[in-house]
Amino acid sequence: MLASGKDNMLPSGDEAKRLKSTLQNCTVRYFKDNGHTLLLEDGISLLTIIKGTSKYRRSRKLDHVSDFLPPSMTEFKYAFDQVVGLLQFATSSVMLSTLEEGKIVKGLAGVPNEGPVLLVGYHMLMGLELYSLIKEFLREKNIMVRGIAHPTLFSGKRENSSTEFSMSDWIKVMGGVPVSAKNLYKLFSTKSHVLLYPGGAREALHYKGEEYKCIWPDQQEFVRMAARFGATIVPFGAVGEDDIADLVLDYNDLIKIPVVNDFIKENNHGINIRDDISGEVANQQLFVPGLLPKVPGRFYYLFGKPIRTKGKQDFLKDKENANQLYLHVKSEVESCIAYLLKKREEDPYRNIVDRTVYRATYGGEVPTFKL
Repeated sequence: MLASGKDNMLPSGDEAKRLKSTLQNCTVRYFKDNGHTLLLEDGISLLTIIKGTSKYRRSRKLDHVSDFLPPSMTEFKYAFDQVVGLLQFATSSVMLSTLEEGKIVKGLAGVPNEGPVLLVGYHMLMGLELYSLIKEFLREKNIMVRGIAHPTLFSGKRENSSTEFSMSDWIKVMGGVPVSAKNLYKLFSTKSHVLLYPGGAREALHYKGEEYKCIWPDQQEFVRMAARFGATIVPFGAVGEDDIADLVLDYNDLIKIPVVNDFIKENNHGINIRDDISGEVANQQLFVPGLLPKVPGRFYYLFGKPIRTKGKQDFLKDKENANQLYLHVKSEVESCIAYLLKKREEDPYRNIVDRTVYRATYGGEVPTFKL
């Protein structure tokens, strides 16, 4: 159900609230700046709303893998120009990849085109690295990366009659899939490019002093399934979170504030997608950290050398062998991060001021450090 905030003919907002309480499985999206002729106004796409609210399906039960419709060019441009356009401009991402022979090149040439491919990497603060990554795979390789996302984004737990079309809806439009072994199996079986963060929400919502620390489970979670389908594992690192904001309030700070503490506990009630693991990664409390913005720096990505699992299914059935490969992938991710942290110091256009001057003077893509 779509409701307008500036409907001068009918009380759309009040009616949406009433109908949501009476209709089963009713989802409301509220457009506060639009009028009575909502679907005739610019920037409103009914198909995009249907996809973003998970209402499109080919059968009685929704399947996030088979029911997915790739974004149109209009959706692509709107999402990356309007929704996250400012972040894209401010961070001016640098994409690097590693060829089979070990040479690092600019762009994504080192990432295989043929799936299944599993991209395994580090989740920056608030998951800010996602947008440039998804965009560049679509722009350069015409590949839709299917990101494994936290199920809270799909639950609708905190939705009401005033819920607007938000970032969580755009994540669905851009291929996000709830994390589960079943969905990962389906994605591999369709030879998809899958984006996986073993550190999950704990890594994306890390605490002070944990920047660029891989907070992964002790046991391997993806190696055997990747080997079963002969998937190519591509480890990657991403840096830049400390160049756009300082983390001033983390989970440990927020739970000391009485009202905020109650709010966090209420929002996390009943959410436990990793109750079968131990260690720090099991503490996946969802919260909004306190950030102090900085003069923007730059985001850097490095995709490591592809790791082939095709033909190794029997070898990786052994738990010890699978664990060794898991640790190798983690080590490669950490190496990518270390490389980027070192090389970004050599980038003459790391600061947004320098990049803006370059664009104004020369135009085109802003260069970076020498490889």
